[in-house]
Amino acid sequence: MDSKGETLDTCGIADLAAAVETLSNSVLHGNLNPFSDADVVELMQRLETCKRQLSSLDSRLIIEACNRSLPEGGGAKDVVPFLRRTLGLSRYDASVRVKITRWCGEFFEPSGHLRPPTLAATAEAFGAGAISRDHVRNIVDVMTHLPANIPAESRAEAEGILVGHSRVGWPDDLPKIGREILARVDPDGTVVSDADRRRRRGLILGRPGVDGMSWVEGWITPELRALLDAVFVKLARPGMCNIDDADSVAATVKVVDSTVLEAAARRDRRDAGQRTHDALFALLQPGLDPAKLGLHRGLPVQTVLTMSVADLERGAGVATTASGGHVSISEALKLAEGTRPVLAVLDADGLPLFLGRCQRLATPAQRLALIARDKGCTRPGCDAPASMCAVHHITDWAKGGPTDLSNLTLVCDRCHALVNDTAEGWKTVVMDKDSPYRGRTGWIAPKRLDPTGTPRVNDRHHVGQWVAAAIESSRRRWGSRAA
Repeated sequence: MDSKGETLDTCGIADLAAAVETLSNSVLHGNLNPFSDADVVELMQRLETCKRQLSSLDSRLIIEACNRSLPEGGGAKDVVPFLRRTLGLSRYDASVRVKITRWCGEFFEPSGHLRPPTLAATAEAFGAGAISRDHVRNIVDVMTHLPANIPAESRAEAEGILVGHSRVGWPDDLPKIGREILARVDPDGTVVSDADRRRRRGLILGRPGVDGMSWVEGWITPELRALLDAVFVKLARPGMCNIDDADSVAATVKVVDSTVLEAAARRDRRDAGQRTHDALFALLQPGLDPAKLGLHRGLPVQTVLTMSVADLERGAGVATTASGGHVSISEALKLAEGTRPVLAVLDADGLPLFLGRCQRLATPAQRLALIARDKGCTRPGCDAPASMCAVHHITDWAKGGPTDLSNLTLVCDRCHALVNDTAEGWKTVVMDKDSPYRGRTGWIAPKRLDPTGTPRVNDRHHVGQWVAAAIESSRRRWGSRAA
């Protein structure tokens, strides 16, 4: 038996619980004032690792409870109500724990042999505290949607990509990565096709209540979402189309005065749902032509679709919208047949094929090129889509920086405010030709955050590129093993 097993055997339950409680009380009631900022951050990180490891123990304890028939013995009949009653959990939380256990737990076979976890790499990372329960939940959701008949090596490479991202990235990005993986391992749509999505489409308007309000529910296709996003990004901005403010900016205003919009936004107390409602209300007003909604950040209000030439040629992968959504390649091409949507096709370096790389471009063309190249805010970690970004000079205009595509990048308003020449300011640079990210925008954090001054790029909007590269690299490895 290993050392961990011996520790568990030699300690009583009371001793184990007391050790955890002592640690918790020490942190909860201890004086943190003597610690430096770096110490506090390190404590947060190390405690997070410990909490993740404790969370991973849920699977072992759930399996132990089931092996002992504790749910049936307590009259619960099933493990989910047993957990809810025993631990005071919500139905969702209990169901997530059980689902994770099925995929990441070790079960004894009828023969007595211990069966390793179905998602062994995920279970290992979870047990080490390298990934959180939210990471695991999203990984399980992606893996359950993979085709049942794909080769074992394809399933392993998909899990490896998801776990690799989870060790350094956010759980929120995993569904997007999953869509990219599914589009490549299932290019023919045998699992989820455009036809399947269309069959699920539908909106239901419920009967009006006593107060006259009606509830809405349903599913919309990725294509409709892309078209609506292009409209809502302008009409649902704070300060736009506010039915509670007679002086807010109307949908019929083609060129919005930034001063007027900022003043209206400061008065705006609506939440995101209310702004979307008011935007749809404005869009459906008589006399409003959706094709004549004016400009948003220098471009006509329209759907912008971006795809790589490699994905286009093999018919796999997805096109990305300026608002961060995804549309299948085939549906993107259908949308691009219209007069308003714009389609950008990128080469292997992520640069627009239809734009001259040394040509000085008009402002709308530059912005389209930046949407295709950057896809969103370029500051590392930021997930703001291109539709929420302004154009930023990497080398400031006042310092002689030209308004050329090579010196421009997309930055959201919040991150734009961080760029300055003070000790706390961030700096932006163009990654040089020797960098694997050549031509992209690198951000240099203040010395307080990164004493090395290393430029870093944001990969959150470039999932498709590195997923494709990871799959190709993994298949080369599998191929060499087979040979």
